[in-house]
Amino acid sequence: MVVVPLSKPANDSASTPETEKSEPINWIGFAAGGTLVAAGLLLLVGERRAGMVAAASGTALALIEEKELLHTWWNALPGYIDQVQGVLNQVQATVDEVDAKRESLRRILAR
Repeated sequence: MVVVPLSKPANDSASTPETEKSEPINWIGFAAGGTLVAAGLLLLVGERRAGMVAAASGTALALIEEKELLHTWWNALPGYIDQVQGVLNQVQATVDEVDAKRESLRRILAR
């Protein structure tokens, strides 16, 4: 009986674990999330002022990472303000019409 030694290949990918490429830890995201959670807890226990300050700072931290989105919203804001102004003008015109009809109806009924 002959014994033949089996050689082990040098680059056996099954025996060596692959190194995973990890993304850097998002510390700003963790800080924003933790601050918002703390703000919610403060609001729940009745500390309104501290909760609002924590919520504002958590929101500011969250927006640091979304600069492009914030820039897009900031550029779209004047259009939304114009639309709201148009709706308010329509409401004001309707209120003026109703007021005029109420006044004419009051004059008719007063006769």
